[in-house]
Amino acid sequence: MITILPHSKHIIQKAIKYGIEKKFLKQCTYLAQNFQHPSLHTELLEPKTHGIYSFRIDQKYRTLFFFRKDKSVIEILAITVHYR
Repeated sequence: MITILPHSKHIIQKAIKYGIEKKFLKQCTYLAQNFQHPSLHTELLEPKTHGIYSFRIDQKYRTLFFFRKDKSVIEILAITVHYR
């Protein structure tokens, strides 16, 4: 199982602002269980050497994250609008 670092106040505020807090927390649960869960549509972003991934919250929003050095800890970076 993967550990997700506690979300920053900024991340939670953005999820609340967009009205996706429940969806975000549900997807984070899937992420902790299996970061390649089919509903997440996880992808490694370019440039791949930076190691930043994204997962889908819904059709409009995605979350950016990266693995800490030992690959068992994830840090959430941001919630973004997809296809912007």
